[in-house]
Amino acid sequence: MSFQKTVSKVVEFNGVGVHKGEPTVLRVYPAPVNTGYQLKRSDLNSKPMPMLAGRVAATSMATTMGGDGFTVSTIEHALAAANALELDNLIFEVNGPEFPILDGSSIMFVEGFEDAGVLTQKQPKNYIVVKEKIEFQEGDKFASIEPYMGFKIEASIDFSHPAIGKQELSIEINPYNFKTQISKARTFGFLKDVEMLRARGLALGGSMENAIVLDNDQVLNPEGLRFSDEFIRHKILDAVGDIATLGQPIRGCLKLNKAGHDLMNKLVLTLNQKASSWTEQALVY
Repeated sequence: MSFQKTVSKVVEFNGVGVHKGEPTVLRVYPAPVNTGYQLKRSDLNSKPMPMLAGRVAATSMATTMGGDGFTVSTIEHALAAANALELDNLIFEVNGPEFPILDGSSIMFVEGFEDAGVLTQKQPKNYIVVKEKIEFQEGDKFASIEPYMGFKIEASIDFSHPAIGKQELSIEINPYNFKTQISKARTFGFLKDVEMLRARGLALGGSMENAIVLDNDQVLNPEGLRFSDEFIRHKILDAVGDIATLGQPIRGCLKLNKAGHDLMNKLVLTLNQKASSWTEQALVY
Protein backbone atom coordinates (compact mmCIF):
# COMPACT_ATOMS: atom_id res chain seq x y z
CA MET A 1 0.00 0.00 0.00
CA SER A 2 1.17 3.51 -0.80
CA PHE A 3 1.27 6.06 2.02
CA GLN A 4 1.04 9.85 2.01
CA LYS A 5 4.27 11.85 2.00
CA THR A 6 5.55 15.30 2.85
CA VAL A 7 9.00 16.90 3.11
CA SER A 8 11.10 16.33 6.22
CA LYS A 9 11.86 20.03 6.74
CA VAL A 10 11.20 23.49 5.35
CA VAL A 11 12.57 24.14 1.86
CA GLU A 12 13.36 27.68 0.67
CA PHE A 13 13.61 28.90 -2.92
CA ASN A 14 14.87 32.40 -3.78
CA GLY A 15 14.60 34.12 -7.13
CA VAL A 16 12.56 36.63 -9.12
CA GLY A 17 9.03 36.54 -10.42
CA VAL A 18 9.07 36.18 -14.20
CA HIS A 19 6.32 38.75 -14.76
CA LYS A 20 6.82 41.40 -12.07
CA GLY A 21 10.59 40.96 -11.94
CA GLU A 22 10.61 41.38 -8.16
CA PRO A 23 12.71 39.34 -5.67
CA THR A 24 10.62 36.46 -4.38
CA VAL A 25 11.02 33.96 -1.56
CA LEU A 26 9.04 30.72 -1.54
CA ARG A 27 9.10 28.50 1.53
CA VAL A 28 7.55 25.04 1.38
CA TYR A 29 6.57 23.54 4.74
CA PRO A 30 5.79 19.98 5.79
CA ALA A 31 2.08 19.48 6.43
CA PRO A 32 -0.05 16.91 8.29
CA VAL A 33 -1.86 14.05 6.55
CA ASN A 34 -4.83 14.95 4.34
CA THR A 35 -3.70 18.59 4.03
CA GLY A 36 -3.00 18.38 0.31
CA TYR A 37 -1.31 21.40 -1.28
CA GLN A 38 -2.11 24.75 0.31
CA LEU A 39 -1.03 28.28 -0.58
CA LYS A 40 -0.50 31.41 1.51
CA ARG A 41 0.98 34.89 1.12
CA SER A 42 3.34 35.77 3.99
CA ASP A 43 3.33 39.46 2.98
CA LEU A 44 -0.45 39.56 3.41
CA ASN A 45 -0.58 37.26 6.42
CA SER A 46 -3.22 35.26 4.56
CA LYS A 47 -4.73 31.99 5.67
CA PRO A 48 -3.70 28.87 3.71
CA MET A 49 -5.87 28.26 0.63
CA PRO A 50 -6.35 24.85 -1.01
CA MET A 51 -4.57 24.75 -4.37
CA LEU A 52 -7.50 23.31 -6.31
CA ALA A 53 -8.74 23.81 -9.87
CA GLY A 54 -11.76 25.80 -8.71
CA ARG A 55 -9.38 28.38 -7.25
CA VAL A 56 -7.59 29.02 -10.55
CA ALA A 57 -8.13 32.69 -11.34
CA ALA A 58 -6.22 33.02 -14.62
CA THR A 59 -4.41 30.82 -17.15
CA SER A 60 -2.80 33.34 -19.50
CA MET A 61 1.01 32.89 -19.62
CA ALA A 62 0.91 30.89 -16.35
CA THR A 63 -1.45 29.29 -13.86
CA THR A 64 -2.65 31.84 -11.30
CA MET A 65 -4.36 30.77 -8.10
CA GLY A 66 -6.69 33.25 -6.44
CA GLY A 67 -9.22 33.86 -3.72
CA ASP A 68 -9.44 34.99 -0.11
CA GLY A 69 -8.12 38.43 -1.08
CA PHE A 70 -4.94 37.43 -2.91
CA THR A 71 -3.51 35.82 -6.04
CA VAL A 72 -0.26 34.02 -6.83
CA SER A 73 0.91 33.18 -10.34
CA THR A 74 3.42 30.81 -11.97
CA ILE A 75 2.67 28.04 -9.49
CA GLU A 76 2.83 25.19 -12.02
CA HIS A 77 6.58 24.43 -11.99
CA ALA A 78 6.73 23.93 -8.23
CA LEU A 79 3.49 21.92 -8.26
CA ALA A 80 4.85 19.73 -11.05
CA ALA A 81 7.90 18.85 -8.97
CA ALA A 82 5.83 18.09 -5.88
CA ASN A 83 3.31 16.02 -7.85
CA ALA A 84 5.91 14.02 -9.77
CA LEU A 85 7.90 13.29 -6.61
CA GLU A 86 4.66 11.94 -5.10
CA LEU A 87 4.53 14.46 -2.26
CA ASP A 88 1.00 14.84 -0.93
CA ASN A 89 0.92 17.37 1.91
CA LEU A 90 2.70 20.73 1.59
CA ILE A 91 2.11 24.37 2.46
CA PHE A 92 3.54 26.82 -0.09
CA GLU A 93 4.21 30.22 1.48
CA VAL A 94 5.37 33.03 -0.80
CA ASN A 95 6.10 36.69 0.02
CA GLY A 96 4.58 38.16 -3.13
CA PRO A 97 2.28 37.62 -6.12
CA GLU A 98 4.50 35.10 -7.95
CA PHE A 99 6.49 31.98 -7.30
CA PRO A 100 10.17 32.43 -8.27
CA ILE A 101 10.81 31.38 -11.85
CA LEU A 102 14.34 30.07 -10.98
CA ASP A 103 15.80 28.74 -14.26
CA GLY A 104 12.41 28.39 -15.98
CA SER A 105 12.13 24.66 -15.34
CA SER A 106 11.34 22.41 -12.35
CA ILE A 107 14.77 20.93 -11.69
CA MET A 108 15.64 23.29 -8.82
CA PHE A 109 12.34 22.49 -7.12
CA VAL A 110 13.01 18.78 -7.54
CA GLU A 111 16.50 19.10 -6.08
CA GLY A 112 15.25 21.25 -3.21
CA PHE A 113 12.60 18.72 -2.24
CA GLU A 114 15.07 15.86 -2.53
CA ASP A 115 17.66 17.67 -0.41
CA ALA A 116 15.04 18.29 2.29
CA GLY A 117 14.18 14.60 2.36
CA VAL A 118 10.85 12.82 2.13
CA LEU A 119 8.81 11.89 5.20
CA THR A 120 6.41 8.97 4.77
CA GLN A 121 3.27 9.53 6.83
CA LYS A 122 1.04 7.00 8.58
CA GLN A 123 -1.96 7.44 6.31
CA PRO A 124 -2.77 5.50 3.11
CA LYS A 125 -2.75 7.52 -0.10
CA ASN A 126 -5.96 7.61 -2.14
CA TYR A 127 -5.80 7.96 -5.91
CA ILE A 128 -8.30 9.17 -8.46
CA VAL A 129 -8.56 6.13 -10.74
CA VAL A 130 -10.12 6.97 -14.12
CA LYS A 131 -12.81 4.52 -15.27
CA GLU A 132 -13.94 6.15 -18.51
CA LYS A 133 -12.55 8.71 -20.91
CA ILE A 134 -13.14 12.41 -20.30
CA GLU A 135 -12.24 14.95 -22.99
CA PHE A 136 -12.29 18.71 -23.35
CA GLN A 137 -11.80 20.13 -26.85
CA GLU A 138 -11.60 23.57 -28.45
CA GLY A 139 -11.01 23.44 -32.20
CA ASP A 140 -7.87 21.40 -32.85
CA LYS A 141 -6.79 21.73 -29.21
CA PHE A 142 -7.78 18.99 -26.82
CA ALA A 143 -7.01 17.49 -23.43
CA SER A 144 -8.33 14.09 -22.38
CA ILE A 145 -7.81 11.53 -19.65
CA GLU A 146 -8.63 7.83 -20.02
CA PRO A 147 -8.20 4.63 -17.98
CA TYR A 148 -4.63 3.53 -17.37
CA MET A 149 -3.07 1.88 -14.32
CA GLY A 150 -0.26 4.35 -13.95
CA PHE A 151 0.23 8.00 -14.83
CA LYS A 152 1.18 8.57 -18.44
CA ILE A 153 1.18 11.65 -20.66
CA GLU A 154 1.02 11.60 -24.45
CA ALA A 155 1.40 15.13 -25.80
CA SER A 156 1.89 16.93 -29.10
CA ILE A 157 2.45 20.50 -30.24
CA ASP A 158 2.73 22.10 -33.67
CA PHE A 159 4.38 25.52 -34.11
CA SER A 160 5.19 27.17 -37.44
CA HIS A 161 8.52 28.31 -35.96
CA PRO A 162 11.44 26.44 -37.63
CA ALA A 163 13.13 25.72 -34.29
CA ILE A 164 10.02 24.02 -32.90
CA GLY A 165 7.76 22.55 -35.56
CA LYS A 166 5.76 19.46 -34.68
CA GLN A 167 6.86 17.59 -31.55
CA GLU A 168 5.35 14.55 -29.85
CA LEU A 169 6.28 12.65 -26.70
CA SER A 170 4.79 9.84 -24.65
CA ILE A 171 6.19 9.26 -21.17
CA GLU A 172 5.30 7.49 -17.94
CA ILE A 173 5.37 10.03 -15.12
CA ASN A 174 7.25 8.80 -12.08
CA PRO A 175 9.95 10.42 -9.92
CA TYR A 176 12.87 9.10 -11.98
CA ASN A 177 11.43 9.85 -15.42
CA PHE A 178 10.28 13.30 -14.38
CA LYS A 179 13.62 14.28 -12.90
CA THR A 180 15.76 12.98 -15.78
CA GLN A 181 13.52 13.56 -18.79
CA ILE A 182 11.10 16.39 -17.98
CA SER A 183 12.12 18.58 -15.03
CA LYS A 184 15.01 20.33 -16.81
CA ALA A 185 12.86 21.52 -19.73
CA ARG A 186 12.50 25.32 -19.63
CA THR A 187 9.62 27.60 -20.46
CA PHE A 188 9.94 29.42 -23.78
CA GLY A 189 8.89 32.65 -25.43
CA PHE A 190 9.31 34.72 -28.57
CA LEU A 191 11.37 37.90 -28.79
CA LYS A 192 8.64 39.59 -30.86
CA ASP A 193 6.23 39.22 -27.94
CA VAL A 194 8.50 40.67 -25.26
CA GLU A 195 7.81 44.35 -25.96
CA MET A 196 4.05 43.74 -25.98
CA LEU A 197 4.19 41.76 -22.73
CA ARG A 198 6.33 44.33 -20.96
CA ALA A 199 3.94 47.09 -22.00
CA ARG A 200 1.29 45.10 -20.12
CA GLY A 201 3.54 44.83 -17.07
CA LEU A 202 4.45 41.20 -17.81
CA ALA A 203 7.72 39.34 -18.47
CA LEU A 204 9.67 42.01 -16.54
CA GLY A 205 11.77 39.29 -14.91
CA GLY A 206 12.13 37.15 -18.02
CA SER A 207 15.55 36.60 -19.58
CA MET A 208 17.66 33.93 -21.19
CA GLU A 209 18.63 32.94 -17.64
CA ASN A 210 15.14 31.60 -17.06
CA ALA A 211 13.58 30.92 -20.47
CA ILE A 212 14.29 29.74 -23.98
CA VAL A 213 14.06 32.85 -26.16
CA LEU A 214 13.42 32.60 -29.91
CA ASP A 215 13.59 35.19 -32.67
CA ASN A 216 11.90 34.57 -36.02
CA ASP A 217 14.33 31.83 -36.98
CA GLN A 218 16.25 30.33 -34.10
CA VAL A 219 16.92 29.83 -30.41
CA LEU A 220 18.90 32.81 -29.07
CA ASN A 221 20.24 31.23 -25.85
CA PRO A 222 24.02 30.82 -26.28
CA GLU A 223 23.97 27.38 -24.63
CA GLY A 224 21.22 26.12 -26.93
CA LEU A 225 18.62 23.56 -25.89
CA ARG A 226 18.84 21.00 -23.10
CA PHE A 227 16.86 18.51 -25.22
CA SER A 228 16.27 18.56 -28.97
CA ASP A 229 12.53 18.50 -28.15
CA GLU A 230 12.69 20.66 -25.02
CA PHE A 231 9.48 22.49 -26.00
CA ILE A 232 7.15 19.48 -25.78
CA ARG A 233 8.91 18.34 -22.61
CA HIS A 234 8.11 21.67 -20.97
CA LYS A 235 4.47 21.39 -22.04
CA ILE A 236 4.37 18.01 -20.27
CA LEU A 237 6.01 19.60 -17.22
CA ASP A 238 3.27 22.23 -17.11
CA ALA A 239 0.59 19.55 -17.41
CA VAL A 240 2.02 17.61 -14.45
CA GLY A 241 1.73 20.81 -12.41
CA ASP A 242 -1.74 21.73 -13.61
CA ILE A 243 -3.25 18.30 -13.00
CA ALA A 244 -2.03 18.54 -9.40
CA THR A 245 -4.91 20.99 -8.85
CA LEU A 246 -7.17 17.93 -8.92
CA GLY A 247 -6.22 17.59 -5.26
CA GLN A 248 -5.21 13.93 -5.34
CA PRO A 249 -2.78 11.84 -7.39
CA ILE A 250 -4.29 10.35 -10.53
CA ARG A 251 -4.11 7.03 -12.33
CA GLY A 252 -4.86 7.54 -16.00
CA CYS A 253 -3.39 8.41 -19.40
CA LEU A 254 -3.45 12.13 -20.15
CA LYS A 255 -3.53 12.95 -23.88
CA LEU A 256 -2.85 16.50 -25.01
CA ASN A 257 -2.71 18.30 -28.34
CA LYS A 258 -1.77 21.99 -28.35
CA ALA A 259 -3.13 22.15 -24.81
CA GLY A 260 -2.05 24.83 -22.37
CA HIS A 261 -3.00 25.95 -18.86
CA ASP A 262 -6.53 26.94 -19.87
CA LEU A 263 -7.47 23.57 -21.37
CA MET A 264 -5.84 21.71 -18.49
CA ASN A 265 -7.89 23.69 -15.97
CA LYS A 266 -11.08 22.97 -17.90
CA LEU A 267 -10.24 19.26 -18.05
CA VAL A 268 -9.62 19.07 -14.30
CA LEU A 269 -12.86 20.95 -13.58
CA THR A 270 -14.73 18.58 -15.91
CA LEU A 271 -13.16 15.61 -14.16
CA ASN A 272 -14.32 16.99 -10.82
CA GLN A 273 -17.87 17.36 -12.13
CA LYS A 274 -18.09 13.85 -13.63
CA ALA A 275 -17.56 11.77 -10.52
CA SER A 276 -19.12 8.73 -12.21
CA SER A 277 -16.11 8.52 -14.54
CA TRP A 278 -13.60 7.78 -11.77
CA THR A 279 -13.27 6.12 -8.42
CA GLU A 280 -11.23 7.05 -5.38
CA GLN A 281 -9.18 4.24 -3.93
CA ALA A 282 -5.97 3.23 -2.23
CA LEU A 283 -3.68 1.07 -4.32
CA VAL A 284 -2.17 -2.14 -2.97
CA TYR A 285 1.17 -3.21 -4.45
